[in-house]
Amino acid sequence: MSATVLIVDDETTLLSFLERILADEGYETLAATTLAQAEQQLETRHVDILLLDLALPDGDGLSLLERITRQRADLPVIVLTAFGAVHSAVQAMKLGAFDYLTKPFDTSELLVNLSKAAESVALRRELEQLRQKGRSGGDAWIVGETPAMRRLAEQLERVAPTPLSVLITGESGTGKEVLARTIHARSPRAGKAFMAINCAAIPDQLLESELFGYEPGAFTGAKRQKKGLIELADGGTLFLDEIGSMKLEMQAKLLRVLETKTLMRVGGTSEVRVNIRLMAATNRDLAAAVRAGEFREDLYYRLSVVQFHLPPLRERVADLPLFVATFLEQASREMGKRITSVHPRAMAALKAYRWPGNIRELRNVLERAVLFCDGPEIQLSHLPAEVAQAEAAALSAAEDPADPTAR
Repeated sequence: MSATVLIVDDETTLLSFLERILADEGYETLAATTLAQAEQQLETRHVDILLLDLALPDGDGLSLLERITRQRADLPVIVLTAFGAVHSAVQAMKLGAFDYLTKPFDTSELLVNLSKAAESVALRRELEQLRQKGRSGGDAWIVGETPAMRRLAEQLERVAPTPLSVLITGESGTGKEVLARTIHARSPRAGKAFMAINCAAIPDQLLESELFGYEPGAFTGAKRQKKGLIELADGGTLFLDEIGSMKLEMQAKLLRVLETKTLMRVGGTSEVRVNIRLMAATNRDLAAAVRAGEFREDLYYRLSVVQFHLPPLRERVADLPLFVATFLEQASREMGKRITSVHPRAMAALKAYRWPGNIRELRNVLERAVLFCDGPEIQLSHLPAEVAQAEAAALSAAEDPADPTAR
């Protein structure tokens, strides 16, 4: 990556040498010979890495380093110190310097340090992109123009600020956990933990220790205390995905936590107070499970104070272009491509396909299409065969609506 390095040193010969060496290595460089000049550059120019001499004519570089670590903790600072100034180097590292070099230093050593700092900058940018993706792409799973999604959005705004338990239903891939995270993010608990677990993915004998934690000696291998997800979610939100698969015995223990706001770790003898908001999701009909004796009625009523239902993608075809635009932009950015549109035939196929895997499947299909697309537009040929064939089937049905084999 191309990083911009601000070099701060009052030795003009060394400054010129460093500018030339760094330029040869592909770095953009800025220069300053005083603290005042350095501060002006930091305020007016984009800087990725700071190369800072501590002995400057208008002050100590440590004072600038201290301000930077307070105001721009993400800026790597490599400190240059005079031979024998070990104390200053130690102080600099304590203040948060990325690394230090003692003059006279070896050029190769400097370049290694700069390379490491540049990698740190690149990682920071990547993480920021992922955060942006979470903010821009996450809500796309739960917004839309269909009446059902508009009602859901209105309900979300009413429910999010409350402490009420939430039950989210819908097929696999419809975005149930995304909705739960969105509710949490818009609630007063947003600054606290959001702990999630898929109850169907954990063996029954391990689920209790995962949820409730355990004390040393509770079972073979339990050498030290471990807090469970319920305790870790204290003050925040606990999300139980596929709660319909939870056994009756575990349901009773969960119900007790909700009623008493306390839990006991496996092997423990004292209760721990907890304050959690519970959200749960399922693709089962829990009311039917209650009637069949497979789910506790009292827990069901506790969970279903507020219910959200996420419809399958095949019932929200009007929202599909929104998802396509969002996931296409994300995948194009991640793969370094400039794909801006979808051919009408490809869009027709996307709309005609039934999407058994719902929005998750759509995202995967579009990521694959972007991978194989070399131009600016997704073509029908970039889609998997089962999706592409949906367009032909839809055309055939439209041409001969009376033919039952075409439907």
